[in-house]
Amino acid sequence: MRSAIFEIFWVINMEQQPTLITLLSDFGNSDEYVGVMKGIIAQINASTRVIDINHRIPPQNIAAGRFCLMNAYPYFPPGTVHVAVVDPGVGGKRRAIAVELTSGFLVAPDNGLLSGVLSRYDAITAVELTNHKYWHTSTPSSTFHGRDIFAPVAAHLANGVGIQELGTIINPATLMRLELVECTYQSDSIFGCIQYIDHFGNLVTNIPGSSLVDKNWYVQLGDWKISNYKTYADGRIGEAIALIGSHNWVEIAVNSGNAQLQLQMKVGSEITVQW
Repeated sequence: MRSAIFEIFWVINMEQQPTLITLLSDFGNSDEYVGVMKGIIAQINASTRVIDINHRIPPQNIAAGRFCLMNAYPYFPPGTVHVAVVDPGVGGKRRAIAVELTSGFLVAPDNGLLSGVLSRYDAITAVELTNHKYWHTSTPSSTFHGRDIFAPVAAHLANGVGIQELGTIINPATLMRLELVECTYQSDSIFGCIQYIDHFGNLVTNIPGSSLVDKNWYVQLGDWKISNYKTYADGRIGEAIALIGSHNWVEIAVNSGNAQLQLQMKVGSEITVQW
């Protein structure tokens, strides 16, 4: 009997748990900005769990924010509210938006930051955040929408406010997309580009590893011909290697080194995978 009562209490308790919120930004850890956003969320619901994905996105680097959000998104439970703030156009004409997907919500500036997630998951509903009832203030700062708009909106979503209540419904097809070099497939090669450079200097391409199953492939990067390996340690110390990363993208690394510095490449640099 006691076991049955405990099970009922556990189920009810789990159903009442607030939705999880994640935060991603280029705010860094040296200032108060991230803490302030968490404080705003706590004012609305102090029991809401907040998880930091990354606050060290290079300043104004929308492409890096796009990549990190896209790759983190699948690892969170259904209903999670993801707040992303890499916003060089803050206070300008870009829209503040929220998007509902089948597995969660996105809250961010409409500047291409969400385009990675939206390339993999369909948007159900999108709104421009025009209802200041759900903002921190009806007269938001022109430099800190993370505090005044995005954080409070996320907290209200996590509390069960319907997305339609947050503002004006917009067509998801009108949301900004960040343009990358599209992969081009040929009979013995794939052309793509570097879409992200991580903390270790590894060059992450936009070529999916699933395209190279059962192929003996290598990367052509400028004048460099780079053989593929399974792990970072398989090549010689200081050798540039290619492999399929944990995110399932083709990646160029240097064993015990920094591929970005050694190969002098940047986001957008074109590469070819051949077999």
